[in-house]
Amino acid sequence: MNSGKERMIGLGIIAVGLIILLGKLGVFSFLGQYFWPLLILIPGIILHAMYMMRKVSPIMLLPAGILSVYGFLFFLCNTWGWHLMAYLWPLLLLGVAVGLWEYVINDITLPRTVYTGSMILGLVSVLLLIISMLRTGIIYVVAVVLIGAGIWLMVNNRTKRKW
Repeated sequence: MNSGKERMIGLGIIAVGLIILLGKLGVFSFLGQYFWPLLILIPGIILHAMYMMRKVSPIMLLPAGILSVYGFLFFLCNTWGWHLMAYLWPLLLLGVAVGLWEYVINDITLPRTVYTGSMILGLVSVLLLIISMLRTGIIYVVAVVLIGAGIWLMVNNRTKRKW
């Protein structure tokens, strides 16, 4: 054997040894446990980029939108706890709505009813998310925002009146 082949074989043996060592130390289980949602999010981002570079047709925006929203949702739940899924489940519907909406606005051959359907699905999803969030402590935030808006309307309206 020549020295080039021996070096390549040696490098391969070192790589296999490092992979085994890192696996036994738990590096791969750590990465898999915490960063697996990236396996869903990254393909969605790649599909968006491929569409922007005109490498794929607009139909690929449908799975791109779904994968991106689902990857983000799973990353949130994986990071802060899966108990959040009890409140964030409407984002599953929103993922389909976003994917469908992106496809519709970039493909002019589709009928207008598909656009309307994507908007209705998105609005239903947001409404369900709001209702779901009202079961949590966010109701206090909503109350404070409403009080602030009312005060702003009263103060703003008084300064514009001419008596």
